[in-house]
Amino acid sequence: GEKGTGKTMTLCHVVHYCTRQGWLVLHIPDAHLWVKNCKELMQSSYNKERLDQPLQASFWLKNFKTTNERFLREIKTQKTYVWGKRDSTEEGRPLGEVVEQGLARVRNASDAVGVVLRELKQQCHLGSFRLLVAVDGVNALWGRTTLKKEDKSPVSPEELTLVYNLRKMMMNDWNGGAVVTTLSQTGSLFKPSSAYLPQELLGKEGFDALDPFVPIPVPNYTLQEFESCYHYYLDRKWLQHEK
Repeated sequence: GEKGTGKTMTLCHVVHYCTRQGWLVLHIPDAHLWVKNCKELMQSSYNKERLDQPLQASFWLKNFKTTNERFLREIKTQKTYVWGKRDSTEEGRPLGEVVEQGLARVRNASDAVGVVLRELKQQCHLGSFRLLVAVDGVNALWGRTTLKKEDKSPVSPEELTLVYNLRKMMMNDWNGGAVVTTLSQTGSLFKPSSAYLPQELLGKEGFDALDPFVPIPVPNYTLQEFESCYHYYLDRKWLQHEK
């Protein structure tokens, strides 16, 4: 849909519905924040060709923990993860311990996000939980970033640990849940402000990566929808001033 039609709010309704239905919700409120204005980039200790974003990763882990605490106690790790010479998370431990590792040691936060995504993707088909992957501005995962390496060369999205792992969740190789995303011009980089179609915002690489998908157009309200929403706001006393 075009800018301002309510794509983000529609996605929030989906997140709210799935949360009320008892789903585990993996929500990325604005993927564009992962590819621009990042204050701290670190070389990944796991893969030297990738870059970690410890601040973004720890912020996301904190919110993810708040909304999914029950699941993080129930879901167990399927393998042992070694974080350093003294730190490891053994197989069979609650997934929440991985989250805590990323929060306690910020340098491990990006890898902790990767482990969480990997475990959820591998276990959701077992039926113990349903998984919603909700990404606002999914077009940020393909294209260009504003980030620079130490030699001033541009960083590609796939070089970022967070983006690399989130792209895996977009693949059509798992079941037991759903992927719902929005395309967003707001915050979009190097794209015309008038662009809103999937081919325009995703580019060929992003379009092919998400295909097949079900496009859902989000048009502006009709006059009847607007009046219905307006009267609802009045009834709830959310509009208290004429201006």
